[in-house]
Amino acid sequence: MTFLIRKSEERGQNQIDWLKSYHTFSFANYYDPNQMGFHHLRVINEDWIAPSKGFGMHPHRDMEIITYVLDGALEHKDSMGNQSTIKPGEVQVMSAGTGVLHSEYNPSSTESVHLLQIWILADRNGVTPRYDQRVFSDEEKHNRWRLIVSKNGEQGSLWIHQNANIYATILDPGVKLTYPFKPDRRAWLHVVKGEIILDGQSLKTGDGVAIARSETMEFQANTEAELLLFDLM
Repeated sequence: MTFLIRKSEERGQNQIDWLKSYHTFSFANYYDPNQMGFHHLRVINEDWIAPSKGFGMHPHRDMEIITYVLDGALEHKDSMGNQSTIKPGEVQVMSAGTGVLHSEYNPSSTESVHLLQIWILADRNGVTPRYDQRVFSDEEKHNRWRLIVSKNGEQGSLWIHQNANIYATILDPGVKLTYPFKPDRRAWLHVVKGEIILDGQSLKTGDGVAIARSETMEFQANTEAELLLFDLM
């Protein structure tokens, strides 16, 4: 196995009065020419939005945008007429395509919302914008991989315009989980929470790993852990 660890504390950071963000890859005012994404994976932002605050209407184009809420709730509105609230266990996909406006707002007056926003480059420009949202329960992810996003919407996953699979799992302490790896694919692992061991290396909340040239990966949870695995071309 060949892999490169991106430690949580190495991520770009941005903090204003209502928003705290960690950027795995270059984003907004954080720029590192060595961290411009991984294959089609362009953005992993970990955000905390203060109560009654959020992002006003802003545009996107030609990007597949995935929102993964960890705590709290996020209110979504867009120029396609969609309005929804995303809670833990729910995943949202938006294909920006030819152009879309959307806002993200924390409707709670007392609690922050904690989320991951993920951008994946679309496999072609100019597609018709679309929106979808689905619940993936903790039981579905418990000590096993649950496909949550894919190219063709396999196994009840949300689909995107890119040859990419995103898997989620929640592991009990001590549990080992393997992933069969195809030689023509690459993977990015994001540790959502907890601590795991990968090939003898300890990884913790917020760490990321670029993985290549591996037939099988084995992940062992030292604590309760939640992981996202991006299987990419």
